[in-house]
Amino acid sequence: MAEIFPSGLLEACVVLGVSNERLKELGLLQDKVTEPLVEAEVLQVHAPPFVTKESSSNGTKHSHAPAFSRTQRRRSFKKKRDQPVSTISSSGQTNEPAVAASNDLSVPQNIDLIALPQLCFPDGLRITSESREDYYHFLVFTDVFGNQTHGVVAQYCKPVHFHPDNGIHQNGHRLNKLQRLFTTYSICIISKYPYYNALRDCLSSFLLQLKTSRMCEFEEQVKEFSAKLALVPIPPPGPLHVVFNLRPFQIELPSRLDVDRPVMDLDLHLPFLCFKPEQILEIISSILMEQRVVFLSTDWAKLTLVAECFMIFIHPLRWQHPFVPVLSRQMLDFIMAPTAFLMGCHTSHFEEVAEELDDLVLIDIDKGTVLSSSSNRLELPDVPLTARDCFIFQAKGLQLHYDLDVCRAGSHTDINELRAHRRQWQRKVNTIILNITLELTVNIFSEVCDFLNYEHRVFNSEEFLRSRETTDHEFYKKVLDTHIFHSFLRDRLNRKNDAFTHMQLNIRSESRRMRAMTESPHRPTMEEIRKYVRPENCLSSRLGVSMPNLADHRLVAVPVRQMSMRTVPFHSGSWSPSRPIKTFKLPEFPPPLAYQYVQSYYNDLIKELSKAISTSTPDDSALMARFYYLRGLVNSVAGKRVDALRDFQSLYKTDMDIFPAKLLNVLVKSLPAEERRMAERRPDLKRLITRVNENERERARPIDDGTVKRFELPKKHLHMEDFVRRVQESGIVKDQGTIQRLFEALTVGVDSTSQSVFYLELKGQQKQVDPETFCFFYNYWKETEGAAQDVDLPAGVLEHLVTDECVYKLSSSVKTSHGVGKIAMTQRRLFLLTEGRPGYVEITKFRDIENVKISSTPFLLLRIPTLKIKTSLRKEMFEANLKSECDLWHLMIKEMWAGRKMADDHKDPQFMEQALTNALLMDAVVGCLQSQKAIFAATKLAYFDKKKLEVPMMVPKTTSETLKHKINPSLDQTPPQAVDVLLYTPGQLGVSELDSGGNPKLWCALSNGKVLVFDAASWSMQKNSVQVGKSRLNCMLAVNQQQLWIGSKDSFIYIINPWSVSCNKQLTEHRCEVTGLALEERTDKFSQTVAYSCSEDGSVIVWDVSTLQVRRQFRVSCDRLQCIQIHTGMLWCCGGDCLLEVRRNGTVHRKVSLPDHLLSSPRGFSCFLLFNETTAISQSEQLWVGLADAGELCVWHCRDLNKPFIKIQLKDCAGVVCMIKVKNQIWVGCQGKTRGKIYVVNTDRYTVEKELMAHDDSVQTLCSAEDRYVLSGAARADGKIAIWKVE
Repeated sequence: MAEIFPSGLLEACVVLGVSNERLKELGLLQDKVTEPLVEAEVLQVHAPPFVTKESSSNGTKHSHAPAFSRTQRRRSFKKKRDQPVSTISSSGQTNEPAVAASNDLSVPQNIDLIALPQLCFPDGLRITSESREDYYHFLVFTDVFGNQTHGVVAQYCKPVHFHPDNGIHQNGHRLNKLQRLFTTYSICIISKYPYYNALRDCLSSFLLQLKTSRMCEFEEQVKEFSAKLALVPIPPPGPLHVVFNLRPFQIELPSRLDVDRPVMDLDLHLPFLCFKPEQILEIISSILMEQRVVFLSTDWAKLTLVAECFMIFIHPLRWQHPFVPVLSRQMLDFIMAPTAFLMGCHTSHFEEVAEELDDLVLIDIDKGTVLSSSSNRLELPDVPLTARDCFIFQAKGLQLHYDLDVCRAGSHTDINELRAHRRQWQRKVNTIILNITLELTVNIFSEVCDFLNYEHRVFNSEEFLRSRETTDHEFYKKVLDTHIFHSFLRDRLNRKNDAFTHMQLNIRSESRRMRAMTESPHRPTMEEIRKYVRPENCLSSRLGVSMPNLADHRLVAVPVRQMSMRTVPFHSGSWSPSRPIKTFKLPEFPPPLAYQYVQSYYNDLIKELSKAISTSTPDDSALMARFYYLRGLVNSVAGKRVDALRDFQSLYKTDMDIFPAKLLNVLVKSLPAEERRMAERRPDLKRLITRVNENERERARPIDDGTVKRFELPKKHLHMEDFVRRVQESGIVKDQGTIQRLFEALTVGVDSTSQSVFYLELKGQQKQVDPETFCFFYNYWKETEGAAQDVDLPAGVLEHLVTDECVYKLSSSVKTSHGVGKIAMTQRRLFLLTEGRPGYVEITKFRDIENVKISSTPFLLLRIPTLKIKTSLRKEMFEANLKSECDLWHLMIKEMWAGRKMADDHKDPQFMEQALTNALLMDAVVGCLQSQKAIFAATKLAYFDKKKLEVPMMVPKTTSETLKHKINPSLDQTPPQAVDVLLYTPGQLGVSELDSGGNPKLWCALSNGKVLVFDAASWSMQKNSVQVGKSRLNCMLAVNQQQLWIGSKDSFIYIINPWSVSCNKQLTEHRCEVTGLALEERTDKFSQTVAYSCSEDGSVIVWDVSTLQVRRQFRVSCDRLQCIQIHTGMLWCCGGDCLLEVRRNGTVHRKVSLPDHLLSSPRGFSCFLLFNETTAISQSEQLWVGLADAGELCVWHCRDLNKPFIKIQLKDCAGVVCMIKVKNQIWVGCQGKTRGKIYVVNTDRYTVEKELMAHDDSVQTLCSAEDRYVLSGAARADGKIAIWKVE
């Protein structure tokens, strides 16, 4: 059940020890039993709420509890106690009662206290004759759903004695002097969050207070202490820590680095002090393989701390099994559990534990050993060698001793200064360790992503294993079958943007980033191969691997051995905070059991947070968001629900990543009728409540369980639809058209009278591919893929090849006109690998081919088929006696030649990649069919060769001369997505050392709400896609270096941070589809930059860019407001039926209506441009308007809009979609009658200078790159971006 209010630092505080009755009994037995072992009991339980309004006055019942608390509670441990036994306090008084159990104990719903006495006294509880030092240890509680709570236990001794009137007679004599005994009590603080160090500090402060206080005040003091901790809010993820005073300490609660990372309040160097790096790797390996792991130590505190460190070391992987780092003697039978587990116990139980089971991993923290219960050494597979070497190298460079760091420093005279210095050192060391362990995880699992099919949620485990080094197979076989790994795969398939993803992107090589926009089968490039050339100038027999996803070279694996043995600087890794850490100090605690004082404390805390918000600068919105979050929490527990809603609403404009959706849902449900009416009077809060309700309904719908499938070969016959899915799952190819042609190839019959063995085609039924044929095809594909990678290319051959070239096909040894050897095919050329002394003889590049044909050469009484290739660079033809391979090579070379020609003509490298895929599919089809019709079947895949013959593919000269390049942003999308918005930003926007030195960027919005980022210097994709909503995106605006605004159909304006390429802010004031954005630059250095946004209902909002606050809002009267532009201090608005010139206050100055001949147009105006046109004679303001349903432009002179306009006809244009001005040209993107066209119109002569045809669908968007290039994006049927040269 949901929590009504957020939990604070404290969930519960439990006191455990010996009851008074039992102490009486033990007093009688003291002389008979030395230090008797007794059973501990729960004596007190304190859990919020500690005070309520109804408890302070007998007035009407109030629904809120003024503490960070849970409301689901149950009653337990109700016991009536007899007269208490007295104790001796530190002051020597003898008339004070001992600690008594409360008669009525209340505990939170999810905390079970049955096993708590054993966990708080894992060694047992003894009554001793001597006092013992205070002792601390740590606990972890896990419920059946896997949710964890954490406990910190402090044990301390108190002396007890008996009154003379209850004296004990021994040998018939009454004892006249007091008997002194010492008993131990435990105070256990339970929290939802693993604040081990902070809670230990809290208990240390409290025990100092207890030792100087009267024992009769014990229960009240514990309750007050608990109530104080319940007043401490947990900081949200980000750069803000919470600080509070518990004298003599100032205690700091660190926040999580981000939402997906755990709280870090541990000394992560402890395992490195206990174990060598090799042993740490063995422990991590055991955890990843989900072994039954048992930690052992003589110190109970070390068990939990060290075990928790290893849980953090494997992040973002998560342990999915029982996690009980502390087991008492009575709980040792837990080790007999049939599942994987991670547990801990005392070293004294080593022999007992080792004898129980044979396959336990026993980790002795004190000795630093890792053993198996069945042998003296651990016999599990090692972590992959290269990841292991990298980790050991970095771990040995760690500086783990604080004393060495402070040798040069003076002695601190203030304890809090000393503690702050120690925390700063620990934070630095933790960051370094986290980056080292995260890099270990990335090095082990980075290439897993290369074998995932995201659309069908399939992992090709067999191919992944085949790609690993042979020595690593055993490790991966064990890990791949674990729950940990399955959860990790689910996160990857969900494209989770976590620490793993960030580091994976940072360490990915530039060659992989450059190849991100290609679509060819995967082979190791020459650049990668050169790094592995042996001294004898040849390669290992198995460099490359068979990669599954032909359509995405972003997934091409770089061999793992390219990892650098470097020491990660603490400020550069994925675990490093992106901003300096700030602290917020809570006010001094009030008397925590008085309602009015608690309310006053909350009011003071709200004032302090309000002050912090008012003094924060708009540039530091992340810090401001944390203050809003904390103030919202405090307002919610203080009963100020509407104020809390207002604070959480502010997170939309500061940082949406920490938006507390679940808390807000409960808060809205708990609103009384009057407060709800008050909130709904404010439009922003009304919208917030509506969104909360909508999100709740979405969460209530059944969702996909996120399962991950392993790729398996089919066992049944496949129809076309099933065949397409299976091929996509296998990763061979994604394109549906190519797969359909492959289906036709595999279902070619032997003849018309006999049933084909390769497909079934019964009367009235569709064709089917039988499973054996699919298996033959798949296996042949993988075998040929591997065979090409087994080629040993001498260094002399590598020198002739380009760095990104790959060998895709190798013939058998044949006689050619250039000698005997093997013909090799790359994506660029054919060359001969000569026999004898290996050498390189170039045959031809595909673009230089003039003709390819088959002839026959006489040999004795036979005629041998010969392949002849005519090139433009040589007079003589190349001849090769390929014999039975001749027909196949003829088909493949013709397809590659046609693809190369189309790629050059259309400036689209994807054509060449598609041709290469077709050629390799031909090879696999011929290889698997092994029939007379095999070559005929392969012709079904000759797509480009047929297209060249069937349709004239000549690109118009003007288009060819102007077009520079094409890129496909939808390579990983099935089907392709429309390119709705493009925006070019110069290099200074989002400068980052990790991001190509601040190169210019191209931002591309696809139709499914994804935004992609390209490096405009290389046109390679730089980051993962950023998902901004689920609706179409209409407009984009670079507001400043920290903000990029995107208007969406869902009525929101999303704000992307160009530095982190993340979207964590939204503007929610619009009520309809946002259609336009405009920026008004500052007129002087004292004025503020303002931005304008408009929505289709005619609403216009003026924004203060620095604060994201609304300055003004007005509405214009038109039919569907589509776009806006600022010109000479006036706002121009384009609606479907008119254009309006509007003053800053929203009043209309001038209006331009639809021309008479277009009044019947359904959609009217579509876009406009307003600019000053300067000529040698005069200067004029021109208004250019495009029409949605007509192929024409209308041009007005703004000085007199009543004058007749100029009409420019656009031939073969069905409607204008977009326009931009570049130099003295207007580039117009249109929806053509057959395909998308771009018209280039001269602004001086009002004539069309060029008609450009490069898209198969309408041109949706245009943008200019510094007036040197124009970029165009097309609708879904084309889905590509074209780059044009501006003259």
